[in-house]
Amino acid sequence: MRDRSGKPTARNKRGLVTYSPTLVVTPKINQQPALGFSIKSQPGSPSTLLNAGKTTNFIYNINDASLTKNEIEQINSIGTRSKIMDRITQIQSKGGTFEFVKTEKQIFSNNLILIDSLLPEILSQIVFDFYSSEFSHLTDLVNSTAEKNPLKFDIENEHKFYEYKIKRFLTDAALGMMPSQVWTGKYDATGGYLIVKKTGDVLCYHIYNKNEFEDYLLNNTKLDTASSSRHGFGEIYEENGQLYFTLNLQIRFIK
Repeated sequence: MRDRSGKPTARNKRGLVTYSPTLVVTPKINQQPALGFSIKSQPGSPSTLLNAGKTTNFIYNINDASLTKNEIEQINSIGTRSKIMDRITQIQSKGGTFEFVKTEKQIFSNNLILIDSLLPEILSQIVFDFYSSEFSHLTDLVNSTAEKNPLKFDIENEHKFYEYKIKRFLTDAALGMMPSQVWTGKYDATGGYLIVKKTGDVLCYHIYNKNEFEDYLLNNTKLDTASSSRHGFGEIYEENGQLYFTLNLQIRFIK
């Protein structure tokens, strides 16, 4: 789908093209609104849904571990392929525990709270599990978090608290929420997502079909490890006698 000139009108910071306005016939509501869509093309490398940056860092206290300066340097110097996970393992082997403190940037925290007041805590658990387990797909990470139930929700009746809240976050991230900018809840793409498959076929996930769109986002995304040196995470540091460790959130489409 194209605008009235037949050309894309903008490319957002995730590299997804926004086409607008597009005339879409919606028989169910008997309207023909002009809508903007975000385009994801599968033939290229998988797109990011949420880009990494210092704006998406989560800060944790390291508690219950009295690490010497030499031990800290030794842990920070671990340079294996899975260095972040290995550093976490080393800290835990010395009795250290991790406690979420805050996101590095307050704007991102406030954006998350606007979507759901408990999102910072939920995402901090998901991010930590990603770096300390074999899970990377969001479906697995959400299920793992739900089983642990760190926020102590009443799950006697099997309410899917974590899945519901993460779906809301993914939807807002897909349709306009940027970690570095104040989020008002107004979507940039008012129509939804168009997905161009490798075969050339086009799938449309319309905002009107909210359930299908949310399921697509949850089932087709994973957490990814960005450059730790570029974004400043994955090392122990000390401030005012307290040890800290920072982890980063980046979300990418599986395909």
